[in-house]
Amino acid sequence: MIKSEKLRIGEKMVFGEYECRILDIQDDKALIITEYIIEQRSYHDAYRDITWADCSLRRYLNGEFYNKFSETDRLRIIPVLNKNNDNEWYGTSGGADTVDSIFLLSVEESTCKYFGDSSSKLYHKGKNQRYWFERKDENNSERISRLNDENGEIHWWWLRSPGRVGVKTVYIHGDGNIGIQGNHILKGNLSDGRCTGGVRPALWLKI
Repeated sequence: MIKSEKLRIGEKMVFGEYECRILDIQDDKALIITEYIIEQRSYHDAYRDITWADCSLRRYLNGEFYNKFSETDRLRIIPVLNKNNDNEWYGTSGGADTVDSIFLLSVEESTCKYFGDSSSKLYHKGKNQRYWFERKDENNSERISRLNDENGEIHWWWLRSPGRVGVKTVYIHGDGNIGIQGNHILKGNLSDGRCTGGVRPALWLKI
């Protein structure tokens, strides 16, 4: 295993077949997230009120996706208890707390901890703010991500936090802004009628 003193927050590492970014290090474990959007999926497989605890994307990440890793890699993944808070602006229920091996970041983690501190915008909504944070937020550039394909286009990606209503989930806009109103979990304007957002799995790893 890699010794923790050799790792640095913000550096990149490879886990499984994915290039990842180190977001946090605590004792003998590290929080990592895929550097790129690894695929595009709907948040849930039915258009109804849902939270992270019961959504199909969570089942996929902790089932089929988790099982893609080798047995050796799976033994290094640490299940964690995730808090799923209500939406700070709209009060929409975040649902039950969950134990996850693989997960999406929350709006609090993405806003206040791992991509710079924009907490003042989360906890002090401006009078003209309705759908997202300020487009000139100084930390937006830290949250921008690209598709992991030959084109490498910038694309928006899911968080696990609830949006304005139960059929929407918070997301990171292509410009890195926080879409706190949320995108539809399934219904969209694409040719197949589905709203497919970028997926950047995160996990805690033994080091």
